[in-house]
Amino acid sequence: MNKDRLLSLDVFRGLTIAAMILVNDPGSWSYVYSPLLHAKWHGCTPTDLIFPFFLFMVGIAVSLGKPKTGEDRKLITRKILKRSLYLFLIGLFLNGFPYFELSTFRIPGVLQRIALVFLAIALMHHYVKDSVQIIVGGILLVGYWIIMDFVSVPGIGAANLEPETNFAAWFDRLFLSGHMWRLSETWDPEGLLSTLPAVVTGLLGVFTGKLLFTAEDKSKGLSQIFVLGNVLIGVALGWNMIFPINKSLWTSSFVLYTGGIAMNFYGILFWLLDIKKFRSKLTFPFEVFGSNAITAYALSGVLASLFGILPLADSSIHQVLYDGLVSIFGDYYFASFVYAIGFVALCYLPILLLYRKKIFIKV
Repeated sequence: MNKDRLLSLDVFRGLTIAAMILVNDPGSWSYVYSPLLHAKWHGCTPTDLIFPFFLFMVGIAVSLGKPKTGEDRKLITRKILKRSLYLFLIGLFLNGFPYFELSTFRIPGVLQRIALVFLAIALMHHYVKDSVQIIVGGILLVGYWIIMDFVSVPGIGAANLEPETNFAAWFDRLFLSGHMWRLSETWDPEGLLSTLPAVVTGLLGVFTGKLLFTAEDKSKGLSQIFVLGNVLIGVALGWNMIFPINKSLWTSSFVLYTGGIAMNFYGILFWLLDIKKFRSKLTFPFEVFGSNAITAYALSGVLASLFGILPLADSSIHQVLYDGLVSIFGDYYFASFVYAIGFVALCYLPILLLYRKKIFIKV
């Protein structure tokens, strides 16, 4: 098996990126089918699975690298630091594009969280024993729960999980005031404190990769993944009763719930694509997206911004296209969905060209 090019990982990554672009770019945010929206607060929709799935895959990719020692470790550490920095800077660029208003510039973001999670789990993979990684993961989940559910919020009062008054929101305002998510300005779904449990989402991917790729009997490794994944889901549902599943807060129950689902989903793809060697034209577009996932995400962010500001017929490109779809289908929701599908297809074309030319852009 060529671990450097796992079809299951490319397809899983591609599915996730395509879904991320789809939910980020509707024709109108006023008309979006409910499964394509995040949960309003507590709970989990299919859309809430997308980001943790991507962090989980970052962990799987990290697990493919053999831990280094000596001079090799120093070299890989520099590479890890550089890659994390590049991801973070790309995220900052996408946050600011095209106006770069520094006074209200959002610092957190999707790529920024990916950068920090990658940095943490990659360094642990090369410097820390597996047993210690498990202990660290447990401390992060339990510690975050204690902070969020039991520690009083300075200047506010008792611990709570409300959007603006929870401990994570207070912590983020302490360091990021004026530079958070523009739709809230008082809290950020990719904030500082909630990135700590997100590290465990990445670690679950690392553990999954190690269980699968080090096992001589792949069927036994898969069985372990399916059992562990469903145990995590069960624990998460129990924990949910006192620490609700919540993507915006990235609660510990959310980590276990989405991690368990990711284990099951990736296990199925691994069995189907890398063990049974199933091939289909249906999986090819996702293999393409997965081969240049970060490029596809960055491209979608730039295009979405340009479509929103470039003028066309006394309006923007985005608005003209959406209005045209509404006039064709006569249904605002369906037109919004078709716009999102079309936008995914538009982003796919340059990524397909890169794939055909065997150009794989690595950050």
